[in-house]
Amino acid sequence: MSTAPPLVVPSFWHAHATHPDPHMALALAAAQIDAQAGAERSRATLGWIYLSDRYAAQAEALLAELRLRWPTVAWVGTVGVSICASGVEYDDEPALALMLAALPPGSFTLYNGEHGLPSGALDGSVHAALVHADGHVPELAELIHELAGRTASGYLFGGLAASRTRAVQLCAPAPGAAWSGGVYEGGVSGVAFGPGVGLISRVTQGCQPIGPSHRITKAEQNIVLTLDGEPALDVLLRELGITLDEPRLALPVLRQTLAGLSDAADESLSRGGQFGADTRVRHLIGLDPSRQGFAVADRVEAGMRLAFCQRHVEAARRDLVRICAEIREELCPDDPAAPPADGPLDDPAAHIAGAIYVSCNGRGGAHFGAPSAELQLIRHALGDVPLVGFFAGGEIARHHLYGYTGVLTVFTRRP
Repeated sequence: MSTAPPLVVPSFWHAHATHPDPHMALALAAAQIDAQAGAERSRATLGWIYLSDRYAAQAEALLAELRLRWPTVAWVGTVGVSICASGVEYDDEPALALMLAALPPGSFTLYNGEHGLPSGALDGSVHAALVHADGHVPELAELIHELAGRTASGYLFGGLAASRTRAVQLCAPAPGAAWSGGVYEGGVSGVAFGPGVGLISRVTQGCQPIGPSHRITKAEQNIVLTLDGEPALDVLLRELGITLDEPRLALPVLRQTLAGLSDAADESLSRGGQFGADTRVRHLIGLDPSRQGFAVADRVEAGMRLAFCQRHVEAARRDLVRICAEIREELCPDDPAAPPADGPLDDPAAHIAGAIYVSCNGRGGAHFGAPSAELQLIRHALGDVPLVGFFAGGEIARHHLYGYTGVLTVFTRRP
């Protein structure tokens, strides 16, 4: 997804810190921001904060301190077991990441469950929106679809809070707004952007198909009964090369197997056997031998497409490099001197103002082979641009809720 060129060239600043005391971590990060911004710090209008869940209990106090330090800034954010910034991941440790932007007043609007996302689909005033959500919201998939319909582009990006304690969201407009905002648990919140804010966003998959794509020909709620007219359980067992007569051998294979779902109109496989961006990966949650079916962790309908898959480190690395290359190509499509796809842009600051990365809490450094490896791949490809994010309990892009993916969104600098 991309928007029209922005009307202004925004400035972004970011920082991150770890410390047992959350207020000390905030002080360390604030010092970094002030050193970067200098006298321009007073121009900041929008800020993001992503907290380790170790800090969730102090969320209200941290928000109050943010408002004192930057009184003209509107704040959004949420919590993750792990958070990230440019080139670094804080995995299960006390940390926070901040990013501030100097965006024109009126180019963005904060919203939450009480002060809803304004509908800008007709007049174009809301082009795209960042969403932070609680995974326990009833009918969350339908709510995401409805929120996407309120934007002119139909594009959302973001993720579900992930926490072992409080699954908090921070959403606080600048002083003078009709509502004061604060720290919330439950529901959704975030920030909507107008057409003057340039965005490019891509989804990267973390799983690889282990067989062909099938059409679901009979289903009941979350039970897949037939695939391409065959009993669905027979297809599953055949493709995995297992039998239920040997449960000790079959169960470990079944536990590692996931289902990639896509809508009837979407192509579930592309790029030589890789999943396309619209594929949503879901767990297999049970077998139904009496009806020769199996259950997945989502509602399914006849006509949808399904491919069995497994998590795959090399496929995840390749796909992350691919989306970075696509972003680079969109930023400078006519540059014959552009660097190779696995190298940084010639001058990242000339193209990217800032970025947000929401990855699955099942990914991260350990899955990519080393601490911070996932974020270092992004930094190597796009440069050391201001970037913050978190590892989510589910990722949001377009009007879908994903799993085992990453959603990379960059704010562009175009003349």
